Amino acid sequence: MNAAMNAATTPRVLPWWLRDFRHLRLAVLAFAVTGACATAAVVSTRALWHDARDRQVQAEHERDLAHRQFAQVEQEKRDIALFQPIYRQLLARRLVGTENRLDWIDALRQMQDQYRLPPIAYDIAPRQPVVVSPAMELGRYSLYTTRMRLQMDLLHEGDLFALLSGLRTHGHSTVQECTLKRPASAPNTPLAPTVTASCTLNWVTLADAATPDLNRSAGTLASVSATPAALAATGERP
Repeated sequence: MNAAMNAATTPRVLPWWLRDFRHLRLAVLAFAVTGACATAAVVSTRALWHDARDRQVQAEHERDLAHRQFAQVEQEKRDIALFQPIYRQLLARRLVGTENRLDWIDALRQMQDQYRLPPIAYDIAPRQPVVVSPAMELGRYSLYTTRMRLQMDLLHEGDLFALLSGLRTHGHSTVQECTLKRPASAPNTPLAPTVTASCTLNWVTLADAATPDLNRSAGTLASVSATPAALAATGERP
């Protein structure tokens, strides 16, 4: 019984690694903290590297885009320097822009007054797009044509050539066909028409792609010798 009591009161001996742990606590704690900090540093460094890489890729993309835009601007400057004289020539010839029917009619009136021609009947059809084969690269422009038919009595054939030549200064026009007819019997009155002409002209314009004009213009230009009452009857200006 005494032996059992002595065994109960005898202190328990701990293993050596537990006895010495109190000396290693600070070292283990420092190692754990250092390991955690190192892990956090590695993770944050990797995240920063990925972020820097993404920023570098974005910067390279913006640089390439800026280079392409700069090259495009330089090419546009070269195109402007190359094509601007041609464009000015087209403007001077009234080929670029919307059609100006009033200008054409005024040109007919001027030619009629200048050469003292008899009345001229005209008919201007709606503007229509032109289908070119092979296709042409016109950018934002489209090619249009407007057909004009003329019916007139002339003193001689030279008046017709003078009239067509004068109209060409008011736009780009081409003659599709002309028919000349002489009366069966020669007129006896002085300065009477000796030739009847029927012509079809095509006015060509380059304009922004838009809905074609659906209007039709028609009328008769009275001769310069017509009276004010006759001009009022035809609806034309003196």
